[in-house]
This record gives sequence, structure tokens and C-alpha cells, in this order.
Amino acid sequence: MSYEAPYKGLKVIDLSQGVAGPYCAMMLAQYGANVIKVEPTDTGDWSRGLGKIYGDHTAYSIPSNVGKRSIALDLKQDTGRAVLWRLIEGADIFVQGFRPGVIDRLGFGYDTVSAKEPRILYLSVSGFGQKGPLAERPAMDPVLQAYTGMMSENRGADGLPHRIPFISIDMSTAIYSFGALATALMGRLHEPKGRHIDASLMQAAAGLQVVRLMSSYLEGGVVRPQIPPGGVYQTKDGFMQITVVRPWEWEGYCKAVGREDFGADPALRTADGREPRAAELDAVLRPLLASDSTANWSAKFTANRIMHEALNSYPDFLKQEHVAASGAVAWTRHPEVPETLPLPNLIGLPPFEDGGARAVAPSKGQHGTEILAEHGYSAAEIAGLREAGILIGG
Repeated sequence: MSYEAPYKGLKVIDLSQGVAGPYCAMMLAQYGANVIKVEPTDTGDWSRGLGKIYGDHTAYSIPSNVGKRSIALDLKQDTGRAVLWRLIEGADIFVQGFRPGVIDRLGFGYDTVSAKEPRILYLSVSGFGQKGPLAERPAMDPVLQAYTGMMSENRGADGLPHRIPFISIDMSTAIYSFGALATALMGRLHEPKGRHIDASLMQAAAGLQVVRLMSSYLEGGVVRPQIPPGGVYQTKDGFMQITVVRPWEWEGYCKAVGREDFGADPALRTADGREPRAAELDAVLRPLLASDSTANWSAKFTANRIMHEALNSYPDFLKQEHVAASGAVAWTRHPEVPETLPLPNLIGLPPFEDGGARAVAPSKGQHGTEILAEHGYSAAEIAGLREAGILIGG
């Protein structure tokens, strides 16, 4: 055990698909756990089919599964379920992402699994949680953005609600779930029995938005407008995000844009003071920002310690000198992708190494033979499972 691999020796059975559950299990693998990903024999993890496909991977499936090993089993057959029971023996963590009730019908609900492995930590990931009138409803990130208020708060210049394009709720669910498992592993040191953790995209979305959710509730559900000079401003050659919070920042901003008269007006020192005059200020500041380049404004704002940045595209971000210097992103190659991949490094862990096991996601069923051999299956038994269609790949 070490800081680099504190979970070495832990065994994780990961039946989850998509992003939320798999990304959580991926982080367990990155911290040293032996994560066995169990996939259907036909489609595999359905994230393998989201977006542009590279071999049997996509930009969804690769980062959610690096560092794992995969076995593809037909769990609709008794023999396939018997294999899964063999894999569960001695497991520390079980992750599943089926809609409530489905895993029980397969025969691997918490009560059944914990009866055989009493100290197992069992994570269920779903859209709306394990109970309540919406529990069995299927849901993905965009649906929860609508349900939890995120879209209503994210209105564009057209006044319409918009979906945040990146999967913020899936990712936050994964991270909250990882935190719950990490603390449960610590708690289990002093407990005789494991526990069931119910992780829902809905609950994660609420936690992710807690500040906005709480302020909106307290203020009667009114969506507060951007108060100048906060927000996105068009420059002569692009766009900038500017954030001004404290009075001294307002004064520095006014100095940077050459409007010391605004800075000297005591009524404008706070956001509350500027809010009723937002239209008046925008009528001056927006044309002013549009009259010069992003680089020139950035130099002036930097000199006055004003929080700001140019709006980058993802490719622009990846080219930034600071990104390379800080080691935020590793560049790795994957067997099925023709280009090197940007893989953000995980906080607290060594950088991903190109070609290293931590940086490669398995193909569907790639490690089936290896995993079964570790669990006592003979070559003849493995061949028999393959001939019967219980096992594919690997």
C-alpha cells in the first residue's frame, strides 16, 4: 500500500455502464484496485456506441475504463450467472448501474450478494435513486439537467433554457460515489458488515448545484441576471469572461478600461448597487470591450489583478502553455485510436504514462481468459464457456 496505490489488493466487480458508475470504478482502479469490468456479450457497455466509434471504443468509454480489465459474460444464462458468482467471491466492492429492480431479477441484488459476501460495499447508481415514484424511470444526464433546474438556470442570450453540453451530472455522480466508497472503506475497518450505497444522478445534480439551488429558493426562484462587469464580453477578436466581485476589483476594472468615473461613484462599488443600473453600464462597457483585442484587454486586466480569461475551445485549451507546464493533461496512445489522446491527470496521482496499463481501456471481453484462469477455471472449462456463448473475447 502507498499513496500511489492505496487500494492495491482490493477487488472490485463493476457491472455498471455509461459514465457515472464506470468512471467511479475507474478511479478505484487508478488508486490500485483490481477492477473487473463485467459486460454483456452482445453490445458490451453501451458507452462503446456513444459518438464516434474507434474499434469498440468512444470518447465516453475510454476515460471511464482506463486501468480496468474486461470480461464479457451472458448473464441471461444460469451458467453465466454462476461465473459471476465465482468472480464475486472475495470482492470488496460491487458496482451496478441497472434501473431499480433489474439487478434483483438477475439475482444479484444487495441482500443476495451481501449474504454471500457480508463485508462487501455495494454501490447502486441510477437516475432517480432506489425509491420514490420516479425510481424506475430511465434517465441520463440531459434529463436530470432538466429535472433538477440546471437548464432553467442556464439561459442563453435567446432567453431559452440550454443543456450544458458536457456530462456534468454523470461526472459529479461518479466523483460523489467515489468519495462515498472511499469513506466506506475507512469505516469498514471497524465494522463487521459492508453496506449498500444508493447513488443517484438526481442527488449528485442537487449537490453540484447547491449554491445556485439554495439562493434561487431563498430569492423566490428568480434567475438573477449577470451584473456588469461580470459575464462574457465580446472583444475585437474574440470573447472574454470577466469576474468582478469585491469593491477594489471594481475600481481596478474601471481603471483598466479607462472609466475611473464609474470607479469613483460610491453607488457602483457593490454588485447590489450596479444591478439596477445594469443596462446603463452594459451600454457603455460592451462597446468599449469590443473596441480592442483580447490580448490588450488581458494585459490591462492582469496589471490590475482582475479575474478574466479568453474563451478557449477545447483544442485551444489543450495548446495553452500553462496546461503543459502544470501537467494537467497527459498525452497517451490507445490501440484503437489513430491519434494521441488528451487524458486529464487525476488529482493526487502520478501522471498517466503513454502505453502504461493505467492509461489504456480494455476492449470488450479482452481479459476473459486471464480473469477466469485466476478464478480457478481450467482451459477446457473456459473453452466450453466460449463454445456455449457464455464468454466472448479474451
